[in-house]
Amino acid sequence: MTTSPQWTYLPDRACWFVWSPNGGVPAAPSPDLPSVRATTTLAVPDGDAVTPRDVQGVEVPLLAGWDWLGTRRADPADAGSLAGRTLLARDPTRSALPLPVAAHCAPTPDGGHVRTAAATRDDVLGALALLDGLRGGGFTGSLRGYQLAGVRWLAGRRSGALLADDMGLGKTVQALALIANHLDEAHLVVCPTSVTPTWRREAARHTPELRVLRDGEEPRPGTLTIVSYARLRRAPHPFGDRRWGIVVCDEAQQVKNPRTLAHRAVAGLDARYRLVMTGTPVENDLGDLWALAQLATPGSLGTRRRFHDRYVVPIQHRGSPSAAARLAALTREFVLRRTKAEVAPELPDRQVVDLPCPLSREQRRLYQAALDETFTDGLGTGRGRRASVLALVTRLKQICNHPAQALGQRGPLPERSGKFDRLVEMLDESLGGGTGCLVFTQYTSMGRLLVDHLGRRHGVTVPFLHGGLTSDARDRIAGDFQGGGGPGVLVLSLRAAGFGLTLTRASTVIHYDRWWNPAVEDQASDRAHRIGQAQPVTIYTLRTAGTLEDHIATVHERKRGLAEAVTSGGEAELLALSDDQLRDVLALRPGAPS
Repeated sequence: MTTSPQWTYLPDRACWFVWSPNGGVPAAPSPDLPSVRATTTLAVPDGDAVTPRDVQGVEVPLLAGWDWLGTRRADPADAGSLAGRTLLARDPTRSALPLPVAAHCAPTPDGGHVRTAAATRDDVLGALALLDGLRGGGFTGSLRGYQLAGVRWLAGRRSGALLADDMGLGKTVQALALIANHLDEAHLVVCPTSVTPTWRREAARHTPELRVLRDGEEPRPGTLTIVSYARLRRAPHPFGDRRWGIVVCDEAQQVKNPRTLAHRAVAGLDARYRLVMTGTPVENDLGDLWALAQLATPGSLGTRRRFHDRYVVPIQHRGSPSAAARLAALTREFVLRRTKAEVAPELPDRQVVDLPCPLSREQRRLYQAALDETFTDGLGTGRGRRASVLALVTRLKQICNHPAQALGQRGPLPERSGKFDRLVEMLDESLGGGTGCLVFTQYTSMGRLLVDHLGRRHGVTVPFLHGGLTSDARDRIAGDFQGGGGPGVLVLSLRAAGFGLTLTRASTVIHYDRWWNPAVEDQASDRAHRIGQAQPVTIYTLRTAGTLEDHIATVHERKRGLAEAVTSGGEAELLALSDDQLRDVLALRPGAPS
């Protein structure tokens, strides 16, 4: 193989990858060409063998590279892949091209094959044709390579798909690009109330020829109707009585329970194409995946009972790799899942730091008293036992946060909670240094205590974004923070503000209390760690050591260890324990710091 830099096309990123057979990272082909360093897996020719391995190189955007190839002069020292790509760019109608394996050695999604030269040529020309079509359809957005590849993939599905890209990779713009190719139809977006302003704003920005309807206006070709899940659930008939072109279900983890009215209302919509979008396709267990697939491509995973027997039981309860492989092969046709590490090499690093915090004497006393009182009185049976366990768990978590929260007090706050005091120290540094910081809590009462204390301590009004605000108020708070207005700290409700927001002003994220599911916390953290972030992001999780929060941390590790949180757990696990087992899990650990 020549030692000159090779030009390989990566269909899954819709970009050129320039790499050196000798190792190392070659220089960008031209100072005028945009490029970014990256690592990808290639099936690299090595004599008579082709061996998959990780290769370092630079990514060059498809269109910029295509224009450069079409205008450059060929050089006798060109590698065969560069020479062949140059010929193609000069004459795209050529059917026979001298393309070596190095020009098309990106493995297929199953990792077992390499695309042919002809298939890769069609990939290149198809992506370029899509870009031309989008411009002709009035799409004014700028698609990153993996987003362009995503739109091509979505357009190739017959009746629907599940787009499950990591949070922050631009699912909205991909959906709008898909819609922009079909302005002869009326389209519908269903999403949480808090996300509707984002859709209106992004549609106006990227698809100005697509008219976003106001409430009560009649859908017509070339229009987009946006409705919340709550409204669709309450009044499904105006939306279910007509035929839509594309129906987009955004943040679809909100309707993952097939027994709910919201899920049934979405399933009842009549559409040519259903696009289901979520960054957490498996939030609690594999049943979530079945429910979302049922919305996107009904029947693709069989009946719920058959799916449970064939996949949920073998994978979640027995850890079967063969069942996991079968499920991956089955979903490959209608589920597209890309992570930031795979497709956004330019995104700054993300670091997660666990911060164990000590118990104050008051916290220790209240925690032990809550345990003693509950187990002395007894947990009961049936539904009564469930209510008792959940009430105890909630009280213990609130004691770990701050005695004032557990006791319903407004103060005083300092020196009563090791976690609270540690957070205040961190926020003092953040407010003094000018860096942006997001603080997530699952409790509105705790959020109010935090902002009140920070206001008194620093003489500033720290905003609190929570579910009790109107959509306009939440949008205004997020916009002010992102725009650099006000203090650099924003306190947020984990469930109300954990999705649909871009808050890349922040380079620090703090989880004050822990949710049972790591996917929910990851989704919230990605408000800052997403496209547009220019700084490394540090995510701190505060944990009251020696308490229930140690158990939550263990649940997180187990859930992350199997196919992105496919095991059940959390409160459901606790409910399954006997009284003695439960007390052992919740008890203060010997040596818990204080």
